Amino acid sequence: MGDVLMSSPAIRTLHKQIGCKITLLTSGKGAAVANLIAAVDEVIEFDLPWVKQDQTENHPEQIYKLLEQLRSSRFDGCVIFTVYSQNPMPAIMLAYLAGIPLRLAYCRENPYDLLTDWYPDPEPLTLIKHQVQRDLDLLTKINLKDTERRIELDLSLNARLSAEKKLTGFAEFRQPFIILHPGVSEQKREYPIELWAHLCRELIETTGITVLLTGAAAEDQTCAYIATNAGPLAVNVCGRFNIEEFAAVIEQAAVVVSVNTGTVHLATALQRPVVVLYAQTNPQHTPWLSPSYVLPFSVAPALKSRNKIIAYVDQKYYSEFIPPPSVESVISAVRSFLVLKPEEQGH
Repeated sequence: MGDVLMSSPAIRTLHKQIGCKITLLTSGKGAAVANLIAAVDEVIEFDLPWVKQDQTENHPEQIYKLLEQLRSSRFDGCVIFTVYSQNPMPAIMLAYLAGIPLRLAYCRENPYDLLTDWYPDPEPLTLIKHQVQRDLDLLTKINLKDTERRIELDLSLNARLSAEKKLTGFAEFRQPFIILHPGVSEQKREYPIELWAHLCRELIETTGITVLLTGAAAEDQTCAYIATNAGPLAVNVCGRFNIEEFAAVIEQAAVVVSVNTGTVHLATALQRPVVVLYAQTNPQHTPWLSPSYVLPFSVAPALKSRNKIIAYVDQKYYSEFIPPPSVESVISAVRSFLVLKPEEQGH
């Protein structure tokens, strides 16, 4: 989800400067948010085997069907957006076999005729760019300018009204509110649950305002534990909102506190202040052009990636051990974004 959001300024640039119809081929998770990007006209959802998925298995026959779908659609060109630790070659080959005549991508190795427009990938060996800038810079290869720089979402009125109705259905809910989002896509990004519980209690005591604990339905038990240990102003709303409704909830939040996951980029798109408990995995995925406070911490050695490119970055940039942020430092970051009336101040 986060990757699609960070690619959205480049997608919008393509849409506006070329004036073309945009079809986005992305994973199931990416498709959920792709429909909120106005520049995307069509989404093809497919969990490809060379992209990390959650227990998804694809057989060659399914990929042949996807290939035929791409071939029959007769696309004029394709742009392949990747992070620097991904191998673009499988996607490049897919586009080549689909007969797409113009093909643009980063690639470390010389792709020869597999790409019509090749951008030799300098990352991360000589520099590291933010993912948004990386994707925009790829388009300079075809003489486009990076005039569309912000991540933006197009939320419907129905989603906003539905989110509001669900929020007011919680008896404990009050405005203003802070979001705590403890769920992670990878274990190595986890902030300890006991610290989440302590943080939730302290935020409520020091600010006196509501804390929403958000996440997928599968994270309900974690959020319920945190809420139970934090008192009545902690409201567990895990699994209650679809992705567009969740974005509408974020749009109303005073501050969002999250690990480095897609929620951060939703907050960025909606220009909500965000405090990120940032496991040192991807230096290029921090909040982009939005009010933010990044609190980094080290990944446990046993959980570090086996990907050699990620290992190179880890050794070069993350050699110093940083413990998880203290609850006090997180609260200080949150309060720097809060403007509370006297009657809303905690004790």
